[in-house]
Amino acid sequence: MTTLTVLKFNSEGGADNALSIIQGLAKQQLINLHDAAIVTWPTGKKKPKTKELHNLAGIGALGGAFWGMLFGLIFFVPFFGAALGAAVGALTGAMSDVGIDDDFIKSVREQVTEGTSALFLMTSNAVIDKVKEPLKQLDFELIASNLSKAEEDKLKEIFAE
Repeated sequence: MTTLTVLKFNSEGGADNALSIIQGLAKQQLINLHDAAIVTWPTGKKKPKTKELHNLAGIGALGGAFWGMLFGLIFFVPFFGAALGAAVGALTGAMSDVGIDDDFIKSVREQVTEGTSALFLMTSNAVIDKVKEPLKQLDFELIASNLSKAEEDKLKEIFAE
């Protein structure tokens, strides 16, 4: 089952640090990281900023440029084909929003205050015994999840030990 969790940190860099740890655990195949987003509100700034792990518009533009260039070479207009392909690929990538819903990020983003950060995680297949230790060292609060109340309480209990 894929789990969506939102962790709030009392520092600007807390979410970035936690994401680095989670990515390291994913490389060790101790957890599957499907998507992530970070909301940070730097001290002195007017509003928080959001950074998503997967930017599909860029990937779509790259793929579109390749296919556009290929078809452009076939029809003797490579640069026009590449430009048109990149534009269509970027548009397609931006419109195919997979992973963590942008509206959900915006709704939970209200709980991030100046000087804090939040990490949105879409994960599955966590090896709890191995994931627990590195994450217990982080100071975070679970502010949202798609878990049932009982599952959420159990998760809080695991990281409180």
